[in-house]
Amino acid sequence: MMIVQLLWWWLLLPLCVRAQTSSGAAAETTVVMHGCPEKCGNISVPYPFGINGADPRCSMNDNFTLNCDNSESKSSPKLMLGDFQILNISVEESTVTVLTTMVYYCYNVSLDGFNFLTTRMNLTGTPYTFSATQNRFTAIGCDTEAYMRDSDGTRFGSGCISLCYHEVNLTQEGSCSGFGCCHTQIPKGVKTLNISISAVNNYIYARNFSPCSYAFLAREGWFEFSTIDLSDLTNVDREAPAILNWVVGEQTCESTDLSCGPNTNCVNSDDGPGYRCVCKLGFRGNPYLSGSNGCQDIDECLDEKMYPCKGTCKNTQGNYTCHCPLGMSGDGKVACQGFRVTTLVAVCGMVIFLAFVIIVTWGGCKRRNKHRNFQQNGGSLLKHQKIRIFNEKELEKATEKYDKGRLLGQGGSGAVYKGVLADKSVVAIKKPNEFKHLQREIIIIKEEFQHEISVVSQVNHKNVVKLLGLCLETKLPLLIYEFISNGSLFDHLHVKRSAMLKSWANRLRIAAETSLALDYLHSLADPPIIHRDVKSTNILLDEKFTAKVSDFGASVSIPLGESAVVTKVQGTRGYLDPEYLDTGTLTVKSDVYSFGVVLMELLTGQKPIRPQNSDENGNIIQYFISSVEQKRFSQVLMNFEDVEARETEQIEAVAELAMKCLQRYGTERPTMKEVAEQLVGLKKLYEIFHAQEDNDDEEREGLLGHSINTNDEVFHSMSENYYMTALNIGFS
Repeated sequence: MMIVQLLWWWLLLPLCVRAQTSSGAAAETTVVMHGCPEKCGNISVPYPFGINGADPRCSMNDNFTLNCDNSESKSSPKLMLGDFQILNISVEESTVTVLTTMVYYCYNVSLDGFNFLTTRMNLTGTPYTFSATQNRFTAIGCDTEAYMRDSDGTRFGSGCISLCYHEVNLTQEGSCSGFGCCHTQIPKGVKTLNISISAVNNYIYARNFSPCSYAFLAREGWFEFSTIDLSDLTNVDREAPAILNWVVGEQTCESTDLSCGPNTNCVNSDDGPGYRCVCKLGFRGNPYLSGSNGCQDIDECLDEKMYPCKGTCKNTQGNYTCHCPLGMSGDGKVACQGFRVTTLVAVCGMVIFLAFVIIVTWGGCKRRNKHRNFQQNGGSLLKHQKIRIFNEKELEKATEKYDKGRLLGQGGSGAVYKGVLADKSVVAIKKPNEFKHLQREIIIIKEEFQHEISVVSQVNHKNVVKLLGLCLETKLPLLIYEFISNGSLFDHLHVKRSAMLKSWANRLRIAAETSLALDYLHSLADPPIIHRDVKSTNILLDEKFTAKVSDFGASVSIPLGESAVVTKVQGTRGYLDPEYLDTGTLTVKSDVYSFGVVLMELLTGQKPIRPQNSDENGNIIQYFISSVEQKRFSQVLMNFEDVEARETEQIEAVAELAMKCLQRYGTERPTMKEVAEQLVGLKKLYEIFHAQEDNDDEEREGLLGHSINTNDEVFHSMSENYYMTALNIGFS
């Protein structure tokens, strides 16, 4: 027994100990010139920045000389860049975070008027610009028109409008979409910014519940609109953090006169003339300094998590090498296979040796197979991403070894199982089909799943099913999604005939939510995504019957600068774009057509493809288009419960929208953004009307001057004004 233990220890020792052959990691160094102040208060001041009053060489030039203001004795010193207070400086990202002033006005009851404020910010003549990618221009309020422009108004002007006709709870609204809140981006290279704010309708609707409005430029993600109470904006901080980009010179990287230190790369600015410096891969430090404070070599051998090595690690300048122990093979960084030859093995008895080899080989093969699968499925890259990596055992336990009772659905490429994790959370596990001895099929399925991972991992929208994690230890990767408890829209329409869908409000809401998700994929995803398989079975409903778009196995990313992709025709019969079917050219308008089929299903309750032995018209789509064009709505639209006259108008409007989506040629169809704006506008208008019905006739006459009637001119005027506002501000 003692011999076996010694043998085990001798063989495993080289794999458990990481050789420390380098001279050690470079000691942490300061990022300032020697002898220069490092901080103002609790704010670090790295070179090329310096503090006024210190040695002039502490900063690169006057543009990077900052003031450390100690005038307020009761508080910490403030680091100032001109009139801006600095909160943070990043040399790695070439950014400065500063406080900017909010623009605001409040309705004054006693004076029956408004207080207006305009702010001007000027960076002209400096190496600083307002970051176009990291800032967002935002306005909050219920009768708000916010505007921004450059100093003389000749280069750009932009803004947004925020309205609401009754008290708004942004926590329930859930998005800054123009209803109590709006936002927009700023262009690149902006050095001057004038912000102003005013009322749109003289606060006729909003003065009783939202007396104030604000507009500001702030770091994206800083403003949490869901925490704002529109009935009391008077306590809101009137300063917001914004990001400035900076460069160290006006020339480009092609110039020979650069300020970058050793072991650095030069990067041209995206905001106009100028460049910045970054440390090369494998180096860390301040790229504008030389010597021990500049970019120094990283000793990768001291960080096994970031730089794996299964054998002997040796640090090199800007990199490292890894060698397997004698008798073992492999690249050393991912794995070392085989056994190390030692004199102890020769001494051991044959019986003990064979027994040991069998035990170690069995366990090692199992671990190596999992490790090999993990690496082949992209584990080295994905383990550093913000996504959970599951192991095979916990998923087998969660699904009771993929019991048939846990099966949620089956497709051509795989099956979806319901799983309950150790923390009692419920997930949906997408498991690909296994093809024994068919290597080609295995490669195809693996490529499809890896493509789905690359697409869905960049999507973050409340109406898109969220990818929670991956399992990479199996031969084909497993995808773990959030569990959507109420099944698909197809089930509720055609199998269950759910009572929930008898309400026009619910069908309109589901259509609007689905359109917002598709508009997000087309307009806001980076790069834009074409779903390519939009259908009612891929629209899931959660416990609150909120729509969630799912299944990105057929999705395609649109290359930068392109508007179409030529690809193999793929999709579902009945939902497939006829122009795509004829030409093989896939565009975002292909998704618009498929969504038009879903709209038709919601309106008619009919499947897009009828059985061949059916007595009814087999081509329901053409029959639907023809009926809508001839205004014969009653022939195709299903009967909804308790439908009022204005709801009938909305149903017919959606039917006409569906007809436009179903046009044969993509150029004749609307964009997904236009579809979403119209559906969300109808949904908002539906909510406004029903909210007004809760008030008595006297309150409505006080608001509009007389009762609302769907046939009178005030109703149509209000509807038209609402749609114009929705078109101007957009919805997200």
